Amino acid sequence: MEIAQVLDNALRKAAAVWVRPDGHAPRLVWALWRDGAVLVAVGGAEQTVPGLADGVACAVTVRSPSTRSHLVEVAATARLVVPDDDTAAALRAARLNARPAWTAVYRLELA
Repeated sequence: MEIAQVLDNALRKAAAVWVRPDGHAPRLVWALWRDGAVLVAVGGAEQTVPGLADGVACAVTVRSPSTRSHLVEVAATARLVVPDDDTAAALRAARLNARPAWTAVYRLELA
C-alpha cells in the first residue's frame, strides 16, 4: 500500500494529529482531513499552534486509529485559507463538544 493511501485511510479516522512547525515543539491538535489536506483551526477560543503561519514548513505526525501507535510522519506546508461555507460547516461539525471560535484556518498541504 503506498503512503498516500495509508495517510488517507488514517486521516479519515483521525480526530487529532501532531503538528510541528519548523523551530517549534510538536502540538497535538484537532484537525479535519478534507480534499487531500489537513485543516487546522486556531486562535480565538480555539487551540494555539506556536509558529504556525502561512508558508511555514511543518511535520504532521499521524497515529494509527486502531493501535494509537506512531503511524507516519510527513512534511507539509501551512497555507492560510478562508474556508468556504461547506468547509466551515465541516469544521464546525468536527467540533462536537465545543462551539467553534477560530480566527484562522490553515490547510496543511502534505508533501
